[in-house]
Formats: sequence, structure tokens, C-alpha cells
Amino acid sequence: MRLTKYSHSCVRFERDGAVLVIDPGELSERQALDRVDAVLITHEHFDHLDVKALADALARRPSVTVYAHPEVLPKLDAVRDVVTTVESGQSFEAAGFRVRAYGGRHAVIYPGPQPVANLGYLIEDSVYHPGDSFDVPADARVDTLFVPISAPWLKLSESVDFIRAVAPRRAFALHDSLLSDVGLKVTDGGLSRLTDCDYTRLGVGETVEAGAAG
Repeated sequence: MRLTKYSHSCVRFERDGAVLVIDPGELSERQALDRVDAVLITHEHFDHLDVKALADALARRPSVTVYAHPEVLPKLDAVRDVVTTVESGQSFEAAGFRVRAYGGRHAVIYPGPQPVANLGYLIEDSVYHPGDSFDVPADARVDTLFVPISAPWLKLSESVDFIRAVAPRRAFALHDSLLSDVGLKVTDGGLSRLTDCDYTRLGVGETVEAGAAG
């Protein structure tokens, strides 16, 4: 299974010709959707969901399927016919990959109205993408974690605590388009020093291998 990191929160999975993409948002490159078979949307925010890009991908490849929380449906009118709704705790298959959904709500930016729906996705019992949350998949043994590193709703210590709680073998930076080069250097240094796993920030389009759990 090959993982390719695109800008911000977009991750592409490939195996045996099948392509699964999580969170192709407006900050990520459209090439992430080339030959895509299925798309997982964690939540409705623009940096995780680009409806026009999805519609264009569907026009080129009508067999594409999209999976999202029911509350995201109003944002997906342009592709509604190919959307399957999923909720926290649900397991399903997308493009031949085993997926389990976790969480339920976006992390709190400021106390007030209930945050929007947000699902984290565990792929092949091995790779976890939390969207905009620090929801821990407590019943899973995660090998590869994508950890949000910069957002209006987080601070560095929370990213550290999240990595420690999940306890993966390795962690890659996620939600990483909001920092300057200096900010990235400081954050990367902190996460490398303060966590016990192999932490790395992948470059745009960089690919790594990941094994599926048995």
C-alpha cells in the first residue's frame, strides 16, 4: 500500500491499481484525484473538501464513490448521487480498502455552537487520518498516524499528547499549510523531541510504503 501526501490534509492511498483519497480540499493539488476510485471526506471545511474538484473527477470517472458524514450532504449536492453516508463506529469498504470511522465532531475552536461533524478514518487497520480532531481510535493498534500540526483549534502540546495517546510506530504531519517555514521548523523540532515515535513531515507528492494489518 502506497501513501502519497499532498498539500495540507490530503492523503492518497494506492494498492493494486485502486486509488483512495482522503480530504482533497481547496488547498491540495488536483492531481491527487487522478484515477481516483473512492474519496473519504472528514468534514465540510474548504481546506478538506473541494466540491468542484470532486465534480470534475466524477465527470472523468463516473464510477467514483464518495463517503462522508450525513451532515456533510448539503455541501455535496453536485455529486450527491455517488455519496454514501457513514457515521462514527461504522466499518465499510472503499475502493477495496477496509475503512473504519471514528470520532464525530470537529475540534473546538472556541466554546459556543456545536462544532461541525468530523470523522477520522482508519485504513486497513493500520493508517489513521483524524481530520480536524484529536479523536483516538482506542480499539485499534495504529501503525501510521497523520497528526495535525497547525490550526486555530490546536497547540503543539495537544499534537504531542495525541501522538502519545495513539502510540503509533511513526507519525506524519497533517494540516500543515498554515505555518511559515520558521513555524514548520519549530513545530517539527518539537514533535521530534517530545514524542517516542518516528515523526516526519512529508513533502508535497512524497510517497511512502505502508503495510496493512492482518
